[in-house]
Amino acid sequence: MNDPTEGLRAFQRQIERIYLARDKARGWEKTFVWFVEEVGELARALHRGDEEGLKGEFADVAAWLVTLASIKGIDLGDAAKKYSNGCPRCHSTPCRC
Repeated sequence: MNDPTEGLRAFQRQIERIYLARDKARGWEKTFVWFVEEVGELARALHRGDEEGLKGEFADVAAWLVTLASIKGIDLGDAAKKYSNGCPRCHSTPCRC
């Protein structure tokens, strides 16, 4: 079976190649502000029902999230393993909590 975290790892590495040097120089605090701004743009697209814009906004939020993880030295593939056995609390899929 394929490791479901590999796609996440590949995306994180791609974002690192594109942006990590600049984002590290900016620092995690200012990068976090950009992330929050993108979450706000996603919220507006969801609220407006902007189906066309949603894909791009979700991609932007994901990109800023992985760059924050990279700045802090977190491999999101490893972090995502928290959910590899289902819900972290009840260990069921779907969650039964």
